[in-house]
Amino acid sequence: MCGIAGFIDFQGASSEQDLEDMTHALEHRGPDGFGTFIQVGSNYKIGLGHRRLSILELSELGKQPMTWNQLTIVFNGEIYNFKEIKSDLEKLGHSFLAESDTEMILHAYSEWGEKCLDRFIGMFSFVVYDSKSEEIFIARDRAGVKPLFIYQKNGLFLFASELKAFHKHPQFEKKINPKAVHAYLQYGSVPTPHCIFDYCSKLEPGHFIKTSLNNFKSEPTQYWNVYNYYNKPKLAVSIEEAKLKAENLLKSACEYRMVSDVPVGVFLSGGYDSACVTALLQKDRTEALRTFTISVPDIGLNEAPFAKEVAERLQTNHTETECTAREAIDLIAELPYFYDEPFADSSAIPTTLVSKIAKQHVTVALSADGGDEVFAGYNRYEMILKYGEKLNKIPSFARKGLASVMELVSADSIPVLKNKYNFAQRYEKTKSILRDTSDQNIMLSVSQLFTEQQINKISTQKFETLQTYFDSQELTNHSPLAFAQAMDYQTYLLDDILQKVDRASMSVSLESREPLLDHRLIEYVAQLPDDYKIRNGSKKWLLKEIVHQYIPQSMMDRPKMGFAIPIESWLKNELRDLLETYLSEKKVAETGLFNWGEISRLKHSFLEGRKEYGVKIWYLLSYLMWFERWGK
Repeated sequence: MCGIAGFIDFQGASSEQDLEDMTHALEHRGPDGFGTFIQVGSNYKIGLGHRRLSILELSELGKQPMTWNQLTIVFNGEIYNFKEIKSDLEKLGHSFLAESDTEMILHAYSEWGEKCLDRFIGMFSFVVYDSKSEEIFIARDRAGVKPLFIYQKNGLFLFASELKAFHKHPQFEKKINPKAVHAYLQYGSVPTPHCIFDYCSKLEPGHFIKTSLNNFKSEPTQYWNVYNYYNKPKLAVSIEEAKLKAENLLKSACEYRMVSDVPVGVFLSGGYDSACVTALLQKDRTEALRTFTISVPDIGLNEAPFAKEVAERLQTNHTETECTAREAIDLIAELPYFYDEPFADSSAIPTTLVSKIAKQHVTVALSADGGDEVFAGYNRYEMILKYGEKLNKIPSFARKGLASVMELVSADSIPVLKNKYNFAQRYEKTKSILRDTSDQNIMLSVSQLFTEQQINKISTQKFETLQTYFDSQELTNHSPLAFAQAMDYQTYLLDDILQKVDRASMSVSLESREPLLDHRLIEYVAQLPDDYKIRNGSKKWLLKEIVHQYIPQSMMDRPKMGFAIPIESWLKNELRDLLETYLSEKKVAETGLFNWGEISRLKHSFLEGRKEYGVKIWYLLSYLMWFERWGK
């Protein structure tokens, strides 16, 4: 895993120093090496930059940018099955200098063109320049594990693993997109393919750009789509067949992600997802896996006893680190630097902490993200199954009539209920769902924090909707559960979970790998019947059945904890000074986007006891801290 950056300048004004500055901005992603490539073409200047985190082929033969014949590449990520592909290429007459997946990509692209992507099992974003044909090829992995940002204006095309690299280019125009700010307030991140700045975007997962530099067109082409697998008819397989097939795919995915020339460990929380990864990897190994857990007992974040019990059962080499609340709080000031697009998921704090601990022992760590999306583990899935059908049985006129009555009665005027935690927010979402019980609207309602009406109050600019994956009409043959899973895979997983893990791990130069996001796994599980995923109220049922073969159910059955952070308490106490500094009339006015009167009201209500406003205050604080660092 590394950091990549570069430019295609059709005005020819970009310099080698510009390229070096952009690339060095990503040093935390790749502290082990640095390289650049610049060439002047017929009507352009191209620059490719790379920061290296050495994982495979530690010698100079793995250095990037790498050139073979007329092809030059910068590559971030891993192709786990590169040895098999390399063998196939050797049979076709290719010869190699080293054991590098980067070198393999160059040969695979020369042999198969963009179709090489269909053969890759891995996480990646890369750029290949063909100096002979004067073409550029840019690609991102299927799930979007590896990021790639793009900037285009006035004949300048920039790309980078993180936005901060763009700030180092003198022609980068930093102009905040108000619609993206509104979307951030809804989702806690800016949804793909959009970006916080105008003229910027994210290359979508499962897409590539291939274009001639003499007739440059940057429209992406899709080569993989998770919806295709949810649209297929459900497989007529027995439970035992499904369990065996899923387990074999899981084993393969986990084993591939152990390929490395440096030490590898596993994040172990004690929950089903990480226990599954650990159990499958330890099963046939004589050497104990390195597993890692953190706890922050003084804030109630303590899965360590459960992780220890699982580790002892599986006989791993387990490291347990206890952190203090102060250590977690001290990280908050660092977050805007590494999360250089507004990001409000507070679990970035413990994710960064556990990454720091793991980095002391290993360079690569396997994480179990994606299990909830692939195998149906979120509480909202059960809620959708439980209440969605009941709501649709109520006549439309009755539902909409009730919503109209609720519109006349504010949440704050309802006795007793108005004092219940988060009642006003639930009241607004209930009205929305009563008006429209479509799968799309239900998912939007459970996914958004600030509503359109609330944003119009808080913003100085009228709310305008950004088109997101929620608007997709590609799902044609789906149940409510399949719709929710597919939406989460394309939205929450991509823009929240994967962004969080990438920035947290890369902040300490740790490579994080995601076996549960192996595309072969989702392609299969998406086609399984819904009741193999949620059965008799048990979420992730199929995955649990696999885990119970290695770890007793009695050891695993407990409430899901997650990386919860007591943000409401911190904002009133330990973070009060930070809150007062940033949620001030002066700082809010500097953004030019927010109505201080409404923010002041929210802040006052929260400090006076309306703790349900805590997450909204955190969203606003996170944005204002980001703006101070990157937006001015």
